[in-house]
Amino acid sequence: MRLVSRALCVASSLMTGVAVADALPKVDLARAEEIVGGQCFLCHGMEGESSTSLYPRLAGQHYQYVAKQLADFKSGKRVSDTMNDMARELSSEDMLALGVYFEKKPALSNDVEDAQLLAVGQYIFERGNEFSGVAACASCHGEKGYGTSQLPRLAGQVAKYTEKQLKSFNERQRTNDNAVMHSIASKLTPLEVHAVANYISTLD
Repeated sequence: MRLVSRALCVASSLMTGVAVADALPKVDLARAEEIVGGQCFLCHGMEGESSTSLYPRLAGQHYQYVAKQLADFKSGKRVSDTMNDMARELSSEDMLALGVYFEKKPALSNDVEDAQLLAVGQYIFERGNEFSGVAACASCHGEKGYGTSQLPRLAGQVAKYTEKQLKSFNERQRTNDNAVMHSIASKLTPLEVHAVANYISTLD
């Protein structure tokens, strides 16, 4: 079963280049900027850079993934005290426009000085942990962490946010995209979670 999941992830990661090459759909970017300036910027910043370490960076994220997450927040499939309310009034056109708006923004990355911590994170990201059955993050999200239209870009993501999501998957507090990620997150040690989250934040 794990081999099948890995094969599907590898196939998805190979499609990354195709997804990036596809032209972005035509959307109402003025409407998207209006929504961002009225609501999103408080947590995510006008450029998707994230206002604090508590919130995810959206800059450079795949527009399809952003739109899907917003739809899941709106439907309640993904639960968040803040985002469920924020997404409630958004139309599908708004969600798509916001996705394109943020994908067009330049992605950022972080500097982390702890070389030993980064080495552990890089090992988990690139190779996983065969002793505990953890699959390599790169097998699904790509060797540079760019993801696909269906899988999120991880490169440059805020470390604390990535840690929080991994813990939420492990504890089944995150109610969407959970099946594969719960299996992975449940096998990660606290050190591995912290290390891989910090390593991911340095990718650009």
